[in-house]
Amino acid sequence: MFEPQDSPRLFGMPPGTDFPRAVVRGIVERMDGAAAEATARVTLYVNSARMLRSVRTAFDAHGARFLPRLRLVTDLGRDPMAGLPAAVPPLRRRLQLSRLIKRLVVHEPDIAADTTIYDLADSLARLIDEMHGEGVSPDAFEASEVAENHAAHWERSLAFLRIVAPYFGLDAPPDVEARQRQVIESLARRWTDEPVTDPVIVAGSTGSRGATAAFMRAVANLPQGAVVLPGVDFEMPQRAWDSLSSGPIPGEDHPQYRFLHLTRRMGTTPDSIRIWSDDTAPDPARNRLISLALRPAPVTDQWIEDGAALGALTPMVQGLTLIEAGSPREEAQAIAVCLRDAAETGCTAALITPDRMLTRRVAAALDRWGIVPDDSAGEPLSQSAPGRFLRHTAELLGARLSTEALLVLLKHPLTSTGADTRGDHLRFTRDLELRLRRYGPAFPTPGDLMVWAKAHGEGERITWAEWLGQVFWAVEGVGERPLPEIAETHLTLCEDLAAGPGGQRSASKLWRKEAGRAARAKMEEIRREASHGGTFRPHEYADLVGALLRDGSVRRTERTHPNIMIWGRLEARVQGADLVILAGLNDGVWPENPAPDPWLSRQMRLKAGLLLPERRVGLSAHDFQQAAGARRVILSRAIRDAEAQTVPSRWLVRLTNLLNGLPVSGGTEALALMRARGKAWLEIGRAVDLPCREHRAKKAPRPAPRPPIEARPTALPVTAIQQLIRDPYAVYAERILRLRPLDPLRAAPDARLRGKVLHEIVESFIRDRPASEGLAEARARLLALAQAKLAEDIPWPSAQRLWLSRLSRIADTFLTSELARQELGVPFLLEEKGSISLENLVFTLIAKPDRIDLLNDGRVHIFDYKTGAPPSDKKQRVFDKQLLLEAAMAERGAFAELGPREVAGTTYIHLGGDGGERPGIEGDGLVEQTWVELHRLIGRYGQPQTGYISRRAVFEIRHRGDYDHLARFGEWMAGDKSEPEDVG
Repeated sequence: MFEPQDSPRLFGMPPGTDFPRAVVRGIVERMDGAAAEATARVTLYVNSARMLRSVRTAFDAHGARFLPRLRLVTDLGRDPMAGLPAAVPPLRRRLQLSRLIKRLVVHEPDIAADTTIYDLADSLARLIDEMHGEGVSPDAFEASEVAENHAAHWERSLAFLRIVAPYFGLDAPPDVEARQRQVIESLARRWTDEPVTDPVIVAGSTGSRGATAAFMRAVANLPQGAVVLPGVDFEMPQRAWDSLSSGPIPGEDHPQYRFLHLTRRMGTTPDSIRIWSDDTAPDPARNRLISLALRPAPVTDQWIEDGAALGALTPMVQGLTLIEAGSPREEAQAIAVCLRDAAETGCTAALITPDRMLTRRVAAALDRWGIVPDDSAGEPLSQSAPGRFLRHTAELLGARLSTEALLVLLKHPLTSTGADTRGDHLRFTRDLELRLRRYGPAFPTPGDLMVWAKAHGEGERITWAEWLGQVFWAVEGVGERPLPEIAETHLTLCEDLAAGPGGQRSASKLWRKEAGRAARAKMEEIRREASHGGTFRPHEYADLVGALLRDGSVRRTERTHPNIMIWGRLEARVQGADLVILAGLNDGVWPENPAPDPWLSRQMRLKAGLLLPERRVGLSAHDFQQAAGARRVILSRAIRDAEAQTVPSRWLVRLTNLLNGLPVSGGTEALALMRARGKAWLEIGRAVDLPCREHRAKKAPRPAPRPPIEARPTALPVTAIQQLIRDPYAVYAERILRLRPLDPLRAAPDARLRGKVLHEIVESFIRDRPASEGLAEARARLLALAQAKLAEDIPWPSAQRLWLSRLSRIADTFLTSELARQELGVPFLLEEKGSISLENLVFTLIAKPDRIDLLNDGRVHIFDYKTGAPPSDKKQRVFDKQLLLEAAMAERGAFAELGPREVAGTTYIHLGGDGGERPGIEGDGLVEQTWVELHRLIGRYGQPQTGYISRRAVFEIRHRGDYDHLARFGEWMAGDKSEPEDVG
């Protein structure tokens, strides 16, 4: 197949070529004239499963023939080989390391939080894999240049890394990467002693990992061995190659550095790499432009000299488009439009990006047209239905069950699927949700559920509530346990919950379809290796389950479009698409920011011979250069993300700077044309969301509904009068339409709950006050009462402590004022309701004052407790008329036990801040004036032409009411006029 030669046999293909097709064509041409069965003696190693599939497809295009032995380089470590034990499962190694790290964290708690133990074990396992792959032993850390002159944190890391030395011993069971290297070294020794004579080819790998590079060296030196490299830049001059290693730090961030490193390790130079086949790049001129743009930084001064030699630049960018979107959503929409156009015109298109959020946005945008792309990465297992189910149930272990967690699992599509009771389950879930949202509690108990179920009197509902109590609350007390035990508890919970009341575990949908089978495999892996994990706390176990599920993926089972694909960066080497879209070209995305290394600093890695962050950047750069050589290429980025302005990818910056710097050759015009083509796609993407002109919806006007007089409220509490003044539409929605906002699914200790609890504490304190009580006794009783009430009604320990602390801070001020109030009178009414009818109007005003004191002179004083800031005098005069109206009601005998009484005054008692008092607004005739204004206000809303306008006089524009969405606020502005409308 190959002519004999003394040096390693290296071939390559330029960026942009259809690499799998070129590899196959080279093999077919070299085997032309040989016996038909000769091809079957060829062994071809490729770097990825997609490359393997593409190679098979390319062979099919050459008709019926014998195929070579096709293998993956990554599968070498699985080969059975005498003297080499099987590899240790990755999970077992991580569990073993987590036990070591847990002991480290116990002895040195400042090195890391105990919630990061599994993440640290995972990163340490990756470091060990890297050391095995690069052939670096722990002894390298003992070298003086590595171990000296580092901060204390790194010194402790080195001390800990010495503990993992047993994993590198000759007798240590190898992990996957160690066995891969052992197999490769064994093959290399065997081939040195007995070289194989059949052809062996490695294609598609760049040799970025040490073990793979060693295998490529061994193959290249075989009598009939060859290495075929993807995306070799044959346009780079020798001075550019030399500059990659001329500085103190290698230029590993350059796309071609790996080839320089590989050839030097083989004792040759990059100019020894020959063209593999006659396949040419789709646009060699553009390859020269990209090559020049990506020149190493020390030689970019050659842009002017070499750039002038490129010639006219406009033809070179004819197949290039630059999309600069305003947001990630806009970018995704434009990309989706491009892919739809490709689907309609019949050309193949591939989206390449490391940004998985962007690919999900694009897939969602394509879904509106029924286009399902062939996504090579699939769906993350953690985001699949079984993955979410397993994560949610793992988070329940040892935790107090909240309403949110309960309802999330009850509504999950896999819950209660083991019997034909799913319909009843959903009906009961809906009713229970309404109950818990309206009345609580935030953390329900089995007793709460049984009270709710028995109130409805249905036997099925009671059975369902009993089942919930048995399933959910059985795991609430789970503490630190051995991993096998806690894993079995988790699986029992999952299967019982999926089965449903009276259902069969085996009949549920939990482990069905591809996602279910993948999830079950992960859980079985935990089961198999659990004995190596020691003890786990519930949150540590939940972290373990989440990490394992994040590592998995599930291929979409529905029919995908044959021409629309989504690839990762590695698959840029596969090529074969008419249109390639390189998206997410922002720094931090492409290239990605390097993950933080908790074990070694950058200098320690450099001196020990491990991978540097620049190597990942260089690999990303190579993927970019390879993909950018396709026939048609769209470069895409978002100028802003959800947080701030983004920074364009360094390769995009280089390309645009090069074009802008060559105006004589037409670079500025070429860049403008690239952007113009991108803007055209952006305009189409924006137009997709716009309705047709004849169907374009009009903005809603500011509403002011006018219901019939008989439907309008005939009674309101005094607290609703302010609402009627400020936002009449809210009164319309709540009192006439009878719409009530539901509490949020995730209950929280908010201001409303704090006010309610503090009101109840103060009311109990005042109601049960002894005849004579000193200040110290009163303080002790108040705080004891508060502590008991908070423990009973507030299930959040942090809120309990915070609110008790605030009350303790103002207790002396409040109690001193209370002693002064006792001298003037006694509390007569506490939270007692009163009502009065308005003269000549069919309307009743209702009030429930916090407190009314009967003074020694026979008059009364009205108090209102405020946890927030009391209203100003101006607010009381115009809007907040609660105390004024209560005073008017008291003077007219609205409170039967008091009868008509003169009101001596009104006061706000502040249960927050400094705990002081604020007198209500006073003035001659002010109460009477308020009473007259109330009649005028109610009378006006008793007229059919008066509408309930939305947000008439809200305190702040940014205020958001419960019914603003119903009023379509946002489609109209605060200054717009209302449009009254009669409603039935």
